[in-house]
Amino acid sequence: LFQIVGVCTEELHAAQQWNGQGILELLRTVPVAGGPWLITDMRRGETIFEIDPHLQERVDKGIETDGSNLSGVSAKCAWDDLSRPPEDDEDSRSICIGTQPRRLSGKDTEQIRETLRRGLEINSKPVLPPINTQRQNGLNHDRAPSRKDSLESESSTAIIPHELIRTRQLESVHLKFNQESGALIPLCLRGRLLHGRHFTYKSITGDTAITFVSTGVEGAFATEEHPYAAHGPWLQILLTEEFVERMLEDLEDLNSPEEFKLPKEYSWPEKKLKVSILPDAVFDNPLH
Repeated sequence: LFQIVGVCTEELHAAQQWNGQGILELLRTVPVAGGPWLITDMRRGETIFEIDPHLQERVDKGIETDGSNLSGVSAKCAWDDLSRPPEDDEDSRSICIGTQPRRLSGKDTEQIRETLRRGLEINSKPVLPPINTQRQNGLNHDRAPSRKDSLESESSTAIIPHELIRTRQLESVHLKFNQESGALIPLCLRGRLLHGRHFTYKSITGDTAITFVSTGVEGAFATEEHPYAAHGPWLQILLTEEFVERMLEDLEDLNSPEEFKLPKEYSWPEKKLKVSILPDAVFDNPLH
């Protein structure tokens, strides 16, 4: 049995930052927003936070206490290994715009699937591989899936045998996101990593996957000693709590994406990390 509940953009963002069930419970308390039966009024123009400003405080407290149960999204993203030149034949970076990326092996896909399914359940110790979940509008949540996983596709078949792809430690990486995906980075950092969890971006235009992990996540191949590691096109980035706090300060304008122009670049030279927010066209037309 399914029920579709209409929400405003701000309410959807609150659900992503916290969790959907919490927002539904708040909607039940506001008659015009649905009431006990969650009946959608298509004429509603105000958000529940405009109707009752105190509800925002409840959401903020919930985020601080519980974190987010959104463990991953399908996104327009890419990454480059800046540790070695692109012409290196041994380069197994996930994607370089303008080149043909290697595909995820079947075993990698299964690890990502299992990690998203089992890794970040609230009140349980997060474990990386096992990454997958139920997908809702491109979003992965911390609960077991009831349908075929969104990562399963013909493009994710085992082109390169898993055992022939070695895990590499990288010295420097460049992450690339479109504006919509980049706007979720603060959620990834504040709602996930600061709560000892992980967050995955799975590319919708290729087989690239980027997983951010905290030091509390077990089973990751990224470590504090080697925080950037890749297994074929699957990149893992381990961020310490101290660095996450700094990134949140530096990325504060991502909370108001309408106020900055693309492309936008953020860089932490001492960490050898660079993040670029790029126009959709870069991902839609990778050869241009």
